[in-house]
Amino acid sequence: MRKFLLLFLMATMFLALPAVKSHAAFAQDTTSTSLPDDIVFTEVGSAQDSAANKIVKDTTQAVKKDTTAAAKPISKTTETEKLTLWQTFIKGLFGGFLAFLMPCIFPMVPLTISYFTKRAGSRKKGIGQAIIYGISIIVIYVVFGLLITLLFGSSKLNELSSSGWFNFAFFILLIVFAISFFGAFEITLPSSFVNKIDQKADSSKGLGGIFFMAASLALVSFSCTGPIIGTLLVEASSKGNVLGPAVGMFGFALALALPFTLSAIFPGFLNSMPKSGGWLNSVKVCLGFLELALALKFLSAADLVWHWEWFDREIFLCLWIVIFVLMGIYLLGKLKFSHDSDLPYVSVPRLFLAILSFSFAVYILPGLWGAPVSVLSGLAPPMNTQDFILGGNGPAAASSSEFPAKVKYSDVLHPPRGFNAFFDLEEGLAYAKKVNKPMIIDFTGHACVNCRKMEDKIWIDPEVGRLIKEEFVLIQLYVDERSAKVPANQVHYSEILRKNTEDLGAWNADFQATKYNSNSQPFYVLAGHDLNTLVAPQGAIFDAKEYALYLQSALDIFKGKK
Repeated sequence: MRKFLLLFLMATMFLALPAVKSHAAFAQDTTSTSLPDDIVFTEVGSAQDSAANKIVKDTTQAVKKDTTAAAKPISKTTETEKLTLWQTFIKGLFGGFLAFLMPCIFPMVPLTISYFTKRAGSRKKGIGQAIIYGISIIVIYVVFGLLITLLFGSSKLNELSSSGWFNFAFFILLIVFAISFFGAFEITLPSSFVNKIDQKADSSKGLGGIFFMAASLALVSFSCTGPIIGTLLVEASSKGNVLGPAVGMFGFALALALPFTLSAIFPGFLNSMPKSGGWLNSVKVCLGFLELALALKFLSAADLVWHWEWFDREIFLCLWIVIFVLMGIYLLGKLKFSHDSDLPYVSVPRLFLAILSFSFAVYILPGLWGAPVSVLSGLAPPMNTQDFILGGNGPAAASSSEFPAKVKYSDVLHPPRGFNAFFDLEEGLAYAKKVNKPMIIDFTGHACVNCRKMEDKIWIDPEVGRLIKEEFVLIQLYVDERSAKVPANQVHYSEILRKNTEDLGAWNADFQATKYNSNSQPFYVLAGHDLNTLVAPQGAIFDAKEYALYLQSALDIFKGKK
């Protein structure tokens, strides 16, 4: 039963890792593109303010007249930052518990505790050394997380997360990790380096020896922990918070070190743990299936950024269904890998986990015919990539004889299914003035997970959809669109980006930062025809009623000004 609980926790928590939600009302999330590390927001209206002094001469003639008044600075609240860090810590904690169940670490617990007891000569000293051992593990991983931030910078990693090359490279990396978990090969560090650390641990005495023992554990277990650490670091870095990688590694190390320390303090805890065996390799293989499924999310992001338009929603769902069916077959013992031991019978835990895997595959099956499959919102490709939807192609966009049959950049950019949208600010502004409606300026990105969640889960709400389609003009400004080039008369040097805004993404990112003092996506600006905000801009709001009230409040203000 204990093994069942551990396995069940592993399966459910790992599936939840990429989809932890923020339920704080009107909270902004920075899970998408960010600007470079050296971005500096100055006071609006000051002598150094680029929004007040540069944007007038940098943008097109149609926008010049409307950007003289800058919006009030919008910054992330302390509450939102704390929430993001807590999410990162919890994900790190889950990752640490998963790593602990790996065959590289789990069998080492009784050996390590026994070593401390014999070396110390007494149980009291052994407990003290085990506590120092646990603290050493935490220090090693936290320092590693800080080094990642210092070397690359959280904002730079966040910017890379929207790059097609970065997403494709991470897709290949996760595939390699999955193959390693399946037992094809082991990912190890250079043996000479590991041996030197082992020698230090054997020869050093006191605190130094214990620290090198912890370092030796981290290096020897890299073949099991490396894939989990890599996934956690990319996830933590993409949040745009400078402490993200360190906090994630703290959670990971805490979960990893806790069992060693508890086993030394409470011997009964060690006795209550399940015995090592073939089930440890089964945990590793199941993680391989999950890594394989997660890898497809990054391939989808690369497909959207590069406009391949072949890795659509049906292909993604087909592969996920096959992966989870195969995992269920494996758990039933009908599929065997090289490192698996013989399975004479199916245990109750395996049966329940197989049922869970098969049930998830059946749950997402209707998505092949256009069902929303809300649990995959933000992970699966957007609905506008779906080739076939049972009963038609979904809700039609609000018909308007005045809406252009073709808008600028529509050859590479597409609105959410059922909506009409502009992708050029000048064109959308002109149309809004023509029909006398306020605008939703949606700063978004191809690789923005929360942008897709909002479109797939919130915008499909009848009231939210009605407000967007009938009462507003939707303008989607992609900050990571590199293939579309802006006209020569719009190209200007961005003091924030430190480059010319030759592509559409750079122009939109510069406009968002200089006009609205923000660099996070999704970022919704409800504006009038002067481009000034009607209400405070917001990020992701994962509550349809709250989002509808947010839209209605801006609409009431706009109509009150008529």
